[in-house]
Amino acid sequence: MATLLQVPKLDERVGKRSVVQNLLGRPEVGALVGAIVLFIFFSAAAPVFLQPNSFATVLYGSSTIGIMAVAVSLLMIGGEFDLSAGVAVISSALTASLFSWYFSTNIWVGIGLALVVSLTIGFVNGWILMKTKLPSFIVTLATFLMLTGLNLALTRLIGGSVATPSIGSIDGFESARAIFANDFIIGGVDLKSPILIWIILVAIASWLLLRTKVGNWIFAAGGDENAARAVGVPVKATKIGLFMGVGFCGWVLGMHNLFAFDAVQSGEGIGNEFLYIIAAVIGGCLLTGGYGSAIGGAIGAFIFGMANKGIVYAQWNPDWFKFFLGLMLLLATIVNLIVKRRAELK
Repeated sequence: MATLLQVPKLDERVGKRSVVQNLLGRPEVGALVGAIVLFIFFSAAAPVFLQPNSFATVLYGSSTIGIMAVAVSLLMIGGEFDLSAGVAVISSALTASLFSWYFSTNIWVGIGLALVVSLTIGFVNGWILMKTKLPSFIVTLATFLMLTGLNLALTRLIGGSVATPSIGSIDGFESARAIFANDFIIGGVDLKSPILIWIILVAIASWLLLRTKVGNWIFAAGGDENAARAVGVPVKATKIGLFMGVGFCGWVLGMHNLFAFDAVQSGEGIGNEFLYIIAAVIGGCLLTGGYGSAIGGAIGAFIFGMANKGIVYAQWNPDWFKFFLGLMLLLATIVNLIVKRRAELK
């Protein structure tokens, strides 16, 4: 009897994934498709959208959300939220401004103190979270309320007003402004320094996530905290570090706000934390943690910037913007879940 030839069975553990499968496995693919569609849409609806200076304005608006979306994306990949991020930006700016003005110091002293305050807020959020095991939603909501009160109460107590004095005459102002709120010309287009800072932060965060063991720790801590701890991941240090990363980005954005406008309103920042979270979710970060990318958060911020300015350029009623933002959030969440599930099945 002839022996039947047996075809060796391929081991699925060493099987190769196609280019399409690899692309579908990327968390930012859905956001990228949405960004392309939105870009084409507003280019057709408002031709002024494509003018270099108009597009530079879109990039600037995106960067003011994107700087924070970088850190918030990493935090969400790590499985946590920070609802105090919006007012923490203002806390940082108020610290630098009020300290430098009323103690008559060089502005760089206030900037350094603001950095310490921002990192401390992040550390305290993370430490309380890990110590109490409370949900980050509760911990950072409490921080949000406390900072909101402190920003207003201390500004009134120290300066007798809800806004800080103009600090344009303080020593060191121009050098600080050159870093945090400078304009530079490329190809005849006026660009602002937050755009460059945003790009640098996205590059650093992407390298951290994809090329270092810290990135593995972030994904592991967000995917399954107990399993991560069992295999030696320093979950406590990782999550505290992520909250401090939010504090650092809050300091960067706070310094930009301060030096772009010379003064700060103590009541600003409320609600901005949701914009950062929305950008991260649109960019592919799951609310359950363990999935997402810094590039996706940047694309989410870019989508936000295009929608925000595109509606104005198209001369539509801006009252519809919040509806449009909510619709984008819902659709992005659904698309992200579908893409993730399909990628896992392949």
